[in-house]
Amino acid sequence: MKYAYFSKKPLSGWFDDLLLRIKQLDDYSEELVAPDSLWISGLFNPMSYLTSIMQATARRDNLALDDMVLRTTVTNVLTPQEITEAPENGAYVHGFYLQGAGWELGRGAEQGNLCEMIPKVLMPELPVLHVTAINRKDLIHAGFYNCPVYITTMRGGTFVFTAKMKMESDEYDANLWILAGVAMIMSLDD
Repeated sequence: MKYAYFSKKPLSGWFDDLLLRIKQLDDYSEELVAPDSLWISGLFNPMSYLTSIMQATARRDNLALDDMVLRTTVTNVLTPQEITEAPENGAYVHGFYLQGAGWELGRGAEQGNLCEMIPKVLMPELPVLHVTAINRKDLIHAGFYNCPVYITTMRGGTFVFTAKMKMESDEYDANLWILAGVAMIMSLDD
């Protein structure tokens, strides 16, 4: 535990996960072209990748990095294989699970929203996320839940960042999701 990444998997599951992480790095290092949708859970330090999105946007738009924040948009694309090209701005990432709530897909191009948990589905996998960086003053707060993102279900010291998750409407009370302990998790325990 002292030298490895955060994980609650048993040894055999952890080793399989390690092999998948190495494969992703090998695939990337062959051509040095980022995948169309990155398995962000497979990075040893996912926050550094998210910071690079903010840095690239700040440089491109000539903005101060300290004024940049991440904006997360949950797409209606269920599997990363459906992504055929990288976005012009930001990055597509996958590998997130929702704890304490469910996710209702949107219709057409409309973004989905948080919903009550579906019975017997404890940790639903989220669709592909589009992560972009915007100026802090342009961030919309109404109708969004500040969802903490953790590497494992241990939470605590495995915190990565806060994602804005769309709620059913602008008037919906975010306290419902706070009381339910809703969070995004990057790695399952098994």
